[in-house]
Amino acid sequence: MPVTIIIPTLNEEHALPRTLRMIQSLYPAPVEVIVADGGSTDNTRAIVQEWQLLLPNLHLIECPDAGRACQMNRAVEQATGSLLCFLHADTNLPDDALAVITQTLMNRKVAAGGFISIMRGPLQTRWLTSFHNYIKSYYAPLLFRPYLFFAKGARLLFGDQVIFCRREQFLACGGYRDDMPIMEEADLLLKLVRFGRIRQVNRLVESSDRRVAKWGFWRANATFLTIGFLWGIGVSPERLKRLYSDIR
Repeated sequence: MPVTIIIPTLNEEHALPRTLRMIQSLYPAPVEVIVADGGSTDNTRAIVQEWQLLLPNLHLIECPDAGRACQMNRAVEQATGSLLCFLHADTNLPDDALAVITQTLMNRKVAAGGFISIMRGPLQTRWLTSFHNYIKSYYAPLLFRPYLFFAKGARLLFGDQVIFCRREQFLACGGYRDDMPIMEEADLLLKLVRFGRIRQVNRLVESSDRRVAKWGFWRANATFLTIGFLWGIGVSPERLKRLYSDIR
């Protein structure tokens, strides 16, 4: 089954080249890679245009409105692959990731999935933060959506875990909410669970620790916990976004 990789970007000139180099090594290769840019003011778009010489299936779309949810929705509109893989610009996949995605979604009882994210920087691995992100995929729906957790197999995955699903089901559930500035992945998965289980596959991806590096361990993890708890009790994403400032 053909896979479309979708990368939402906003000022990702430092992270994007490494991610595109990684995509070159994927086997099988994606049918296309769509970079959906939200108005970068750095060299992000120029980097994509340069890489189109090396990756002929790499496409750039420029979205009039910034916001990951809106950008990813616009990319899905142009996607031709039957499977979608939403990849952050600072996250790297194993070279067989698309085979893992295809094999996982061959099971029609699985609606969507993601990987185990290991958060790393140039000098260290954030083991505690990575472990918390792993168990959060289970305890968050258990605490806040227990019926969906037990009866439907709901799991809450986040962007750095590289969420993947079928395009037809993404469209059928309405995709991401354009007006959600944060927690859009959790919202999507709670809609997709009606089609089947959400699975966290037992494979690793590597994500940048840049937020933890800038904020510090305690502030970053306290913010992650606070946002997750407040979302669980129904605080609006607009209010939650105030706690999650841009770091670029």
